[in-house]
Amino acid sequence: MTVRDRVQQHRERMRALGYRPVQVWVPDVRTSEFVDEARAQAQRVAAADRVTDDQEFVESVSTTWDE
Repeated sequence: MTVRDRVQQHRERMRALGYRPVQVWVPDVRTSEFVDEARAQAQRVAAADRVTDDQEFVESVSTTWDE
């Protein structure tokens, strides 16, 4: 039995169980572009605490579940 045959049988079994194949594309985290962008976003998030009071506003208009 070839690999192709085994894969086809596996797919048939999965479909019989009610599953369907889905292809998902995700960012390649190994690229330098991804690393650079992730670093830049992390720096912006870290700097946000120092330059805005957004979280204070959110907390001021929020209530707890007990109230």
